Amino acid sequence: MSENKTRYVWGLLRLALGLIFIWAFLDKVFGLGFATARSGAWFLGGSPTTGFLKFGVHGPFADFYHGLAGVPMVDYLFLLGLFFVGITLTFGVFVKLGSLTGIIMLFLMYTAVGIPPENHPFIDDHIVYILVMFGLTMSDSGDYLGIGKVWSRTNLVQKFKILK
Repeated sequence: MSENKTRYVWGLLRLALGLIFIWAFLDKVFGLGFATARSGAWFLGGSPTTGFLKFGVHGPFADFYHGLAGVPMVDYLFLLGLFFVGITLTFGVFVKLGSLTGIIMLFLMYTAVGIPPENHPFIDDHIVYILVMFGLTMSDSGDYLGIGKVWSRTNLVQKFKILK
């Protein structure tokens, strides 16, 4: 595969992960009826993390995560993280920072669902997404199928390369 085609694959992976995160944000905030029922929408007073933290967590860290259920700051940080990762990856700006944020969120989710995972001794979709995000931090994926090329020419990015 040519280098140019590989860059488009990284761009597609970035875009796909960005859309997963932004969709999760929108569903949690507005209760679009996919993972979150309308009655559980954050916009209507629901908590985007309580159900999962109370009933979906198991494994060695379950008590820790159960203690976070219903904490408003946890809800705000979770939604902010989903939004930030979703926007950065969808548009191809702040890709490294968005990917690093996503890696932290996914690692926390991985430890919440239980170690070891249900269907494999150590790998689940969280680990796969983490590996892809590590790849995104090392690629110029924002330049392909995103506005990263324009973004990378700004003075801000030129001064602070981590923002690319």
